[in-house]
Amino acid sequence: MRGDVVIGLDNFNDYYPVSLKRARAQELSDMGVPVVELDLNDQPGLQELFRLCSFTHVLHLAAQAGVRYAARNPFAYIQSNVAASVSLMETMRLQKPMPSLVYASSSSVYGLSKRFPFTEDDRVDQPASLYAATKRSLELLAHSYYNIYKMSVTGLRFFTVYGPWGRPDMSVMAFSRNIVDGKAIRVFQGPNGTELARDFTYIGDIISGVLAALDMVPTSADPKVQPTYRVYNLGNTQVHTVSEMVDTLQELLGIKANIKYQPLGATGDVLRTNANITAAHSDLGYTPKTNLRQGLQEFVTWYFAYYGADGKHRPADEVGYIPD
Repeated sequence: MRGDVVIGLDNFNDYYPVSLKRARAQELSDMGVPVVELDLNDQPGLQELFRLCSFTHVLHLAAQAGVRYAARNPFAYIQSNVAASVSLMETMRLQKPMPSLVYASSSSVYGLSKRFPFTEDDRVDQPASLYAATKRSLELLAHSYYNIYKMSVTGLRFFTVYGPWGRPDMSVMAFSRNIVDGKAIRVFQGPNGTELARDFTYIGDIISGVLAALDMVPTSADPKVQPTYRVYNLGNTQVHTVSEMVDTLQELLGIKANIKYQPLGATGDVLRTNANITAAHSDLGYTPKTNLRQGLQEFVTWYFAYYGADGKHRPADEVGYIPD
């Protein structure tokens, strides 16, 4: 235990079943981390929270996630990923002393780049999706608050995070649900049957990188320390095709998957991601330790513990849930 005093925020929106979010919040509460129900766009509520609590660091993980959902609800991305981030940083800059910021960006900012692995100085001006565009917008906005208000900021570009308590619209969770239910899973392919490949990164490794970033970012409480702006990739570096992930997942679940391949189409997804983590390793000591099989085993163990021995004991709001 580190001994940090932590307060969580969540608006508990219904992008996916709220019961899972409530269960997560209860898990945190049981560990001594209260979770306040609050939207970052609620400026009066946010200001009151900061008045009551003298935060030294803010970890900004809030976002409207998902690539394909943007086709149905594009404004949710602007409201949650751009406007809410400005609301948060505006509140932060008015505090004395001003807290430091560590925020979650995404590998999606590399967009249509064909240079692998992705490094932090690669081009990030060709987003393939609205989600990616809003994540890049957050990076630019955060830099402006560093430049104008001398806020210390560290951005972390996450690469395909998976593991226990993951989002049900992400492939590992969505595939597991369908495999357990005996339903087909959709595996997208690029042109000419090209396999999609991802730098799958286990949540435990991401957490180690996040904590290291929080420990490193300077605080404005010490006037002798100059503010900094940094961006790091947090990935595993080992790339696996989606089919390879499915093969391992079905083996660990003990149930054969019914796979339906279909063209990727104009979804905004990219064909491949791969992280160069040299900078994070050098500055943060970030060293991912969990390979795909180990991480999927941890996920499967959690899945059956949460959803029952047959994996089908689901809260009412998860029954019939179909991710985008």
